[in-house]
Amino acid sequence: MLKRICVYCGSSMGADPAYARAARDLGALLARKKIGLVFGGGNNGLMGEVSRAAIESGGETIGVITDFFDERGLSQTGLTKLFVVPTMHERKAKMVSLADAFIALPGSIGTLEEFAETITWAQLGIHEKPCGLLNVNGYYDRLIEFLDQMVEEKFIVPGHRKIAIVDDNAESLIDKFKKFRYHAVDKITGIAKNII
Repeated sequence: MLKRICVYCGSSMGADPAYARAARDLGALLARKKIGLVFGGGNNGLMGEVSRAAIESGGETIGVITDFFDERGLSQTGLTKLFVVPTMHERKAKMVSLADAFIALPGSIGTLEEFAETITWAQLGIHEKPCGLLNVNGYYDRLIEFLDQMVEEKFIVPGHRKIAIVDDNAESLIDKFKKFRYHAVDKITGIAKNII
């Protein structure tokens, strides 16, 4: 059951207005579907857009931010709950613990790092939650190609590649999450050990 989805995204708006539209649409969609939003707690960039849309649509909104950013007035207001933590490591761990799935909207290195760590944790069996790239206007095309190259070069087994679910439509991505079944895969052989 998808009670909450964690959204990783940029603290900037990006060059294409489609990114902000996608963030707002996702925030409103989560609220309509009664799925809570977990996010980095910021009030700027796409973080601000997705959270404001969820707030305006009456959705549950949970932010997790470091005291470093909170003290600088960068926390989103009007949230259901805001957790202020001392470190980025605690921030990421808290976000993962609160969410049932993860979506990466466009963003920069921080977004990529958060999403990569979340996929790595799934690969290691630390969690069994779906992880998705919302590929707005092809933003993640080259990353998707790179993931496929990792499989070709035998750094990722095909079963682990399937952990990163991709769609260019938020509603369709969430539907894929609902059908997702975690496969524990042997890192060496690539063979599924069990299906959960």
